[in-house]
Amino acid sequence: MEQNGEVTKRSRGCCLNWPGSPQAYAFCFHCSPMDTVRIAVVGAGLMGLSTAVCIPTLVPRCSVTVIADKFTPDTTSDVAAGILIPHAYPDTPVHKQKQWFRETFDHLFSIANSAEAGDAGVYLVSGWQIFRSMPTEEVPFWADVVLGFRKMTEAELKKFPQHVFGQAFTTLKCEGPVYLPWLEKRVKRSGGLMVPQRIEDLWELHPSFDIVVNCSGLGSRQLAGDSTIFPVRGQVLKVQAPWLKHFIRDGSGLTYIYPGTSNVTLGGTRQKGDWNLSPDAEISRDIFSRCCALEPSLHRACDIREKVGLRPSRPGIRLQKELLAQDSRRLPVVHHYGHGSGGFSMHWGTALEAARLVNECAQALGSPAPKSKL
Repeated sequence: MEQNGEVTKRSRGCCLNWPGSPQAYAFCFHCSPMDTVRIAVVGAGLMGLSTAVCIPTLVPRCSVTVIADKFTPDTTSDVAAGILIPHAYPDTPVHKQKQWFRETFDHLFSIANSAEAGDAGVYLVSGWQIFRSMPTEEVPFWADVVLGFRKMTEAELKKFPQHVFGQAFTTLKCEGPVYLPWLEKRVKRSGGLMVPQRIEDLWELHPSFDIVVNCSGLGSRQLAGDSTIFPVRGQVLKVQAPWLKHFIRDGSGLTYIYPGTSNVTLGGTRQKGDWNLSPDAEISRDIFSRCCALEPSLHRACDIREKVGLRPSRPGIRLQKELLAQDSRRLPVVHHYGHGSGGFSMHWGTALEAARLVNECAQALGSPAPKSKL
């Protein structure tokens, strides 16, 4: 706000009081208009960046700052295969899961059909999901969201003699190491900031920010006191096998072959409660053996690299508002984390919902935040 040609500090707190890194001062919060809602997003993985992109579409008069101790290419999202095949969340109504998946699929499909597809690392991929025994559901809830879903023919199943049933369909794949930098650029393009800073307590962000969005994943054990979140260790191999064009996924989700633009991802593991980020050579051999059993041509694969990521898992995705209170201070928080193995499949749908919650918080602050455009 200007008075007599001079900028005065806002009464509700100044960013210069926040003991962050020097990059935090690249934008002078106290120079922003009084009706600007200052939003901090904690976490720069898939959830943090997608939420940071969605927020300005629902809260136009806002500033968004993404604060994290790790950015791409050092996040769990950079390790993930990034294929859109939903993971089931037993504690979440199916209609809600389908809504999140459809919103994500439709959004990424539009990117895949645009000139941005290559820069975003988003493209269509076809393949098979195969089962050693008949699945409980022959037609999953997401069958009418992906493209061309059908039961595999007997001729197709001859390729997999150990399997008795299969599904063929076309879905989408996101290359994490390409998609995340693209999201970062979108955040910056809309005026957002990236601040490398480890946050130990969400109260560190008060009063410099009006609303905090917690997308810290496993960090929520400390930041949100959430004892229900735990790591599910995933180890994969990235190999060169450019002749492979179709994905192959065992119905259990433990063995998969996902061709990408620069390599093929072979997986995997689901080791609950395991925090070890170092590759295990024995596990790598087992993954390679399982994948070769499904696709023998992989014996010719070269340039094999091991990657490990810790999926932030809990009984259900946490998408909710919380008003932190400390003496007379109040800090609205929106939690958005806990996707486990289903992050890429649900991320845009849940990011939109998180952004809607942020808008509700902004309205509660008394700011003239307009209604959603979406």
